[in-house]
Amino acid sequence: MAEKIELSQAAFDRLQTEYEDLTMRGRAEIARLIERARELGDLSENGDYHAAKDDQGKMEARIRQLKATLDHAVIMEADGGGTVASGSVIEIRYEGDDDTERYLLGSIEERHDELAVMSPGSPLGRALLGRVAGDTVEYEAPGGSLKVEIVTVT
Repeated sequence: MAEKIELSQAAFDRLQTEYEDLTMRGRAEIARLIERARELGDLSENGDYHAAKDDQGKMEARIRQLKATLDHAVIMEADGGGTVASGSVIEIRYEGDDDTERYLLGSIEERHDELAVMSPGSPLGRALLGRVAGDTVEYEAPGGSLKVEIVTVT
């Protein structure tokens, strides 16, 4: 069984819209571009044709990625109770550091312009799950053991 992908309702809806757009409008547009390029003649030296075929390959890969994500998506919402869960925005401070960092804990598909995304399956993500603001957690990073304090959870 494939691993579930936790998404917020907003991210799921955005990905569903992108999937529908690419499978309907995107495929039709690429087909038109390929047809126009074919009309230009010799395909072996036709840059427009090769560019359109390359774009088609990239688009089909994105469609497959979206389909797999949507098929395995589980809608998760932050509980709002102050406990770190998938969908939470967390602010952490590394031990010995005065600066804090904010992350959205969730799938990379949850990306936000103003926040970095941290996977709940990453070593730090797993260590943070179920914790609350004020907790200090220790986790194993590639460079050794690190400690972080959870400053806020929203």
